[in-house]
Amino acid sequence: MFNLAILKDTVAIHPSNFGVPPEQALIVELNKKYANRILHDVGLCVSVFDLSEVGEGKVRYGDGYLWYKTVFRMVVFRPFTSEVLLGKVKSSDENSIRVSLGFFDDIYIPAIYLPQPSCFDPSERAHFWMPESELTKPHELLDTPTVGRMYIDMGEVVRIRVEADEFYDDEPGPPKALEGVAVAKEARRAPYSIIASIAEQGLGSVSWWNGAGAEEEDAMEES
Repeated sequence: MFNLAILKDTVAIHPSNFGVPPEQALIVELNKKYANRILHDVGLCVSVFDLSEVGEGKVRYGDGYLWYKTVFRMVVFRPFTSEVLLGKVKSSDENSIRVSLGFFDDIYIPAIYLPQPSCFDPSERAHFWMPESELTKPHELLDTPTVGRMYIDMGEVVRIRVEADEFYDDEPGPPKALEGVAVAKEARRAPYSIIASIAEQGLGSVSWWNGAGAEEEDAMEES
């Protein structure tokens, strides 16, 4: 889930921090710049792990800052494909289920990665699974008694498997126009999102699998 990424940067130290050990001051500045930031093809930055290389501090003409060339290791969140995670259902719509890890909310389970047969219930705003049913069409599943449905409700703890991740660079700029007519702006997308699945044995709501995940569910609820 967490990895170390090697990064390079040139960091400025304000004169008011000249009395602080350089390594300590550099880590503070790097965390200010990178913590909770998405780096394309790297992941979500968490915090600086350590400094690998620190050059000699140099003063640039006109600003009084000390500038250091640094190589450092950053703890980043980027789970690998097929990694299994525990999260909580944040919301659902007919296309997907959104899952949160607490510190990261852009995890989506598309309808095609739900156990089958399953369907979205608009009145409950939740997907449900019917493991013993031979029905496949949504209108047939929605006509079944609710007693046999296994709902994936908001706030429920789920075990998911990572299928892929996506980085998106939302380029700034003026509204686009086509032949003089303004084109409607697309909805802003998350810079980093994860596609996950619950379509295999042992995945999905931990309550489905008896006591297999009871301890993990308690740990998630306490957090």
